[in-house]
Amino acid sequence: MRSLAFFVEMLILLPMVTIQPFVGVLVWSWISFMSPHRLLWGPASGLPWAMITLAATLVGCVVAREPKRITWNPTTALILIFIICITLTSLTAMGPPDAVYAKWLGVVKAFSVMLLTAQLLTTKERIHAMVWIMALSLAYYGVKGGGFTVIFGGANRVQGPEGTAIGDNNALAAALLVCVPLMNYLRLQSQHRIIRIGLSAAMVLTLFSVVGSYSRGALIGLLAMSGFLWLKSKHKMLAAVVIPVLVGTVILFMPPEWMARMQTIDSNAPADNSVEGRYEIWHVAWVMAMRRPFTGSGFMGPYDDDVVNAFVPGATPRAVHSIWFEVLGEHGLVTFGVWLSISLSAVIASRRIIKSASGVPELEWCVDLAKMSQVSMVAYAVAGSFLSLSYWDYYFTMLVVVAATAQYVRAALGETTSVRSRQRVMLPSRHAVRGGAVAAKGRAGSTV
Repeated sequence: MRSLAFFVEMLILLPMVTIQPFVGVLVWSWISFMSPHRLLWGPASGLPWAMITLAATLVGCVVAREPKRITWNPTTALILIFIICITLTSLTAMGPPDAVYAKWLGVVKAFSVMLLTAQLLTTKERIHAMVWIMALSLAYYGVKGGGFTVIFGGANRVQGPEGTAIGDNNALAAALLVCVPLMNYLRLQSQHRIIRIGLSAAMVLTLFSVVGSYSRGALIGLLAMSGFLWLKSKHKMLAAVVIPVLVGTVILFMPPEWMARMQTIDSNAPADNSVEGRYEIWHVAWVMAMRRPFTGSGFMGPYDDDVVNAFVPGATPRAVHSIWFEVLGEHGLVTFGVWLSISLSAVIASRRIIKSASGVPELEWCVDLAKMSQVSMVAYAVAGSFLSLSYWDYYFTMLVVVAATAQYVRAALGETTSVRSRQRVMLPSRHAVRGGAVAAKGRAGSTV
């Protein structure tokens, strides 16, 4: 039944996509972020829905002639440079060609759609629609996993959808941390009390889901995110009470097994095999970047036995489990710099939004979005330090949203300034009007 409902829904949406390409971007994002087809059974689960949606969206761009023109900003320009860089490093990749090509194609496809998304995020309504899609796509797993944790007392780990970037418990937890600030932004902007209550409940359950994942990296990310969320809160006194109580309650709810696993974060605790394995592969990735600073080992290099042993004999190939070391090892120092600059450009854009739009009632939503996006960036940077989520399209789409919001603010403030300038030119001052009246009266008297 679920498969049939999804199939019918897509049959309704796809014709709309060919008329309104932005609808296609939303549908693509929903499929990419949530992977709803992974929750189905039967033929509908195996169809390439993302590619079908992308094809329909491109047709829609031609039919609707949208976008009308290409606008660039530092974030989108760096994304384009990043695509070029990983293409060059893939040409010299040391891993199996088929595996390298498959990963290169997936990353390039996702980042190319981000460029299209950036060109279509032209209005407040579209920006809000994208944030809603992003929040709801992961809120489903947050609410579901949180309910699972509460019902079973945290006895089992919360997992993501199989075969996706967030299928692993650690990846799902980090993803949910990035999503929570966006949910909070929507709560702040919602006019309806029921929606605000629903989003608040979803955030609480999502926190249970994060803790119920048993991810140590996510716990560190949660603490970092909570501190930064307090820093960005408008009501710091209230937040100073609510945030620690809420996070503490969720943590205290967990069973002793969870506590025992989290205690291994302590530097004095004996390292387990997973921790030692991460240290080893991080060292391998660093050696790859130092020996091949312009190309790295290429996609899938740290996963291949022959490639790893070419740099550090005897080391075990495995997932890098660090966004920083993964990009360093696979692409070298130059591409790492470009990849890091994408996030830095969004940080700068968010700071400019807060500085220029604060105090402007019509743009207060932009300030809230910039602040919550900064919290999400902190969550990704901290939790991602222990995960292989370097090319996660959800996070980079959020950066594109921040860049589009910054452009919206510049346009809005520019319009306001130009209107005020025209008003000053067109409307004479009070003294000029009075002087003109006196002069006219004098001229009238001289003619009598």
